[in-house]
Amino acid sequence: MVFLAASFAPVAAQSIYTCVDSKGRTITADRPIAECSDRPQRELAPSGVLKRQIGPTLTDQEQVVQDEKDRRLAEKRAHELDERRRDRALLQRYPARLAHDEARAASLVQVDEVIKTSMKIRAELQEQRKAIENEFEFYARDPSKAPAALKRRLEDNEKNFSGQRKFIADQEQEKKRVNQRFDDELARLNQLWAMVARP
Repeated sequence: MVFLAASFAPVAAQSIYTCVDSKGRTITADRPIAECSDRPQRELAPSGVLKRQIGPTLTDQEQVVQDEKDRRLAEKRAHELDERRRDRALLQRYPARLAHDEARAASLVQVDEVIKTSMKIRAELQEQRKAIENEFEFYARDPSKAPAALKRRLEDNEKNFSGQRKFIADQEQEKKRVNQRFDDELARLNQLWAMVARP
């Protein structure tokens, strides 16, 4: 006697769908119910346990609104996740106030060293300017007779001096940015340290 394997296969567990239609009738089926496409349906396991709640089918406009809502929610969750990562990194890098103060001081020292180097260059340019002006004294009666090379040296000196002055001003602004960054970090770290310290 030949038996078909399918005859011994267990019946697949099916979901049960149920909803209350627009007329107040409770409808039950083995697939999503078309009459309840505009209202919530419940999907139940064969045991009667709720597997999930199915929302109503959305119109195109409603779907656009829902998609935008989902996108904003996803962005918010991603932003919160990034904030938690940043907070963990901050705490790991600065477990105490001293570490943060030392990092601030080190960053400011780096900027100060750059400023110091630039000021040294500016002082050298000032000395060069004096030497150039001394040479120009030979042409005080008729500056138009000064050699083109001497004029170029003066122009280059003025341009370089102006560049160094702007560079130093930029570095002073950088010091303010460094301090602001560390101030912002410290404000957040004070909150995080307080949370960590709670029993």
